[in-house]
Amino acid sequence: MNTEKKTWLDIPESSDFSIHNLPFGIFSTIEGGYRAGVAIGDYIMDLKVLAEYGHFNDLSIDTAVFSQSVLNDFIRLGKPVSRQVRQRLQQLMTQEDSPLRQDQAKALVLQKEATMHMPLAVGDYTDFYSSLEHATNVGSMFRGKENALMPNWKHLPVAYHGRASSIVVSGTPIHRPKGQSMPAGAEKPVMGPSKALDFELEMAFVIGKDSQLGSSITVEEAEEYIFGLVLFNDWSARDIQKWEYVPLGPFLGKNFGSSISPWIVTLEALEPYRMAGPVQQPEPLSYLQNKGKHNFDVALEVSLQPAKGEAQVIARSNFKNMYWNICQQLAHHTVNGCNVRVGDLMASGTLSGKAQDSYGSMLELTWNGERPLHLADGQERAFIHDHDTVSMRGYADKEGRRVGFGEVRTKILPAL
Repeated sequence: MNTEKKTWLDIPESSDFSIHNLPFGIFSTIEGGYRAGVAIGDYIMDLKVLAEYGHFNDLSIDTAVFSQSVLNDFIRLGKPVSRQVRQRLQQLMTQEDSPLRQDQAKALVLQKEATMHMPLAVGDYTDFYSSLEHATNVGSMFRGKENALMPNWKHLPVAYHGRASSIVVSGTPIHRPKGQSMPAGAEKPVMGPSKALDFELEMAFVIGKDSQLGSSITVEEAEEYIFGLVLFNDWSARDIQKWEYVPLGPFLGKNFGSSISPWIVTLEALEPYRMAGPVQQPEPLSYLQNKGKHNFDVALEVSLQPAKGEAQVIARSNFKNMYWNICQQLAHHTVNGCNVRVGDLMASGTLSGKAQDSYGSMLELTWNGERPLHLADGQERAFIHDHDTVSMRGYADKEGRRVGFGEVRTKILPAL
């Protein structure tokens, strides 16, 4: 990151979308259909318009990728191309004599006048379970502190394959799921809407390069295959999940919906916020050994807004709370020869910290409903109610230079 970059555009200091960020997304306006854009301050740089003005002519890019309804084909062009595009945009936004200053009205769209869409066609989705604190909390709840972690947890990144079709972009409401559960003391299961609907504070990385079936990606190679990251809310129906998960794991308790933020923040933008992860003991097997800085210092928060009330922050955590980092996750995912494809999503698992107010789910915040949250207006929550809105935000900030993810916001509607 060039810390000296200054743009001629007026960008609030608190904006997630500084000149150092420039995340990619898909948007539309009343005047035009779906196309690719890049967020900066309160605006979106319209890549389709910039291409029409010839700003990418010397980059040897098929600019048709900027007129598509998802970013997959653009991402498929490779990191050298996306880096060139980001660098060109930084030039356009920092040069005093930038031609964009004259074309500003056509090339810059106010975010409040645009509609954001799913940035990807997600082919496959995997959800990991990589926060030590979260795994310990959940294990302690159901198996006791002595048996909190399963024997394999510190030897490999645990994960399950989720449902890609129900991943939706921020702002899309989700209906309360229905399914079987086994109420306490009951002799047989019941069918009905979940009574223990929960959020999970996560992040997810986007695959930016295909791999071959039968090949493996090493920890050292992994970042070549990762385009960027988004905020991720892995909605969970805890009562349905508890009844169904033995012996094969999550199914209806998870596949009804997941929510992502609309802007993909590139790994290049996150470079200054790298940090070493926790010491891993016992030492992982050789294919998982981690010799680089593959964790990122990204502050995260969750707010809850009742139907008739103010939004209230209920948890603060950090992406650095990853025991198994994104490179180890991808290395493990492919060590058996599983291939990955552009647009695949890999979610982190719930990101909980050590303190109670840093827990990344209602399951932990209320300790499975035993200690309900008390909201500012006097209401209580053990789990999420109908018409509640859950919002998650994330940002990295170093020396006053902010790279943020915006928001993933979801309202829960009653079961159909």
